[in-house]
Amino acid sequence: MWDERFEAVVRNFLPFLPENGELRPELSLRDFGMDSIAMIDLLAALEREYRVRFASEALNIENFQTPSTVWAALSSMVSAPSR
Repeated sequence: MWDERFEAVVRNFLPFLPENGELRPELSLRDFGMDSIAMIDLLAALEREYRVRFASEALNIENFQTPSTVWAALSSMVSAPSR
């Protein structure tokens, strides 16, 4: 599961998720207000928060469908060794 920083960042981009609503792994980000512009903003916010850069192969719509797909893409970069 993800950490508190991830949840806080993602929640900022979901205007239709109630403040006390559960951020479930399978929740459709689009259904809770994330559009294409918000996806770009989320990407930038996660890069800043975790001090990573999403690799070009990770920049696809499938990786930004649900919290679990975003976390999977992000965590693979966080755990990858630096080059």
